[in-house]
Amino acid sequence: MIQALIFDMDGTLFQTDKILELSLDDTFEHLRSLHQWDTVTPIDTYRKIMGVPLPQVWETLLPNHSNEVREQTNAYFLERLIGNIKSGKGALYPNVKEVLRHLKENHCSIYIASNGLTEYLKAIVSYYNLDKWVTETFSIQQIESLNKSDLVKSIIKKYNITKAAVVGDRLSDIKAAKDNGFVSIGCNFDFAREDELAQADMVIDDLMELKEILPKLR
Repeated sequence: MIQALIFDMDGTLFQTDKILELSLDDTFEHLRSLHQWDTVTPIDTYRKIMGVPLPQVWETLLPNHSNEVREQTNAYFLERLIGNIKSGKGALYPNVKEVLRHLKENHCSIYIASNGLTEYLKAIVSYYNLDKWVTETFSIQQIESLNKSDLVKSIIKKYNITKAAVVGDRLSDIKAAKDNGFVSIGCNFDFAREDELAQADMVIDDLMELKEILPKLR
């Protein structure tokens, strides 16, 4: 019997693209004002690496900048993301609350395991009241290795989970499931890639499909 579902956040529960470009533009405009950037915002590059931990993001987007500048940029970007969330410019994917409510009513524990930073995740959970259904939200910041498989392992250990599924849109989610002996459910949403989803045990196009899948897993 499946005891729990462990969800990714960005590109799975939260439509990150609604605030991503806006927040990146804010951030790179800030860098331009400091004369640390002189060209367009690299939104396409970011989309290709969406889902990796933020330190890796800034190594990719700012390859010729110092670690100090990357850290300052990361802090500013996080500030803008949170500001845009709190001002209602983001959105959950369709049916998120209905599905989470259904899972909770059917005695399935719900967790979030995300490569997002702690304060960013708190802003989303708080704004959309997700803690009504989610037992706990885990950030990659809590794991020294910055590896999602290790993050999921920490959830297993804390809550003594033996049967679960990991739901997410990227390869790190699929690997996190497989590395821990769980079912992997790939989400064919905005940032998903066909070659990565091909490695999942099953693929969904809408979170509502989880209502039909759960009884089969049990």
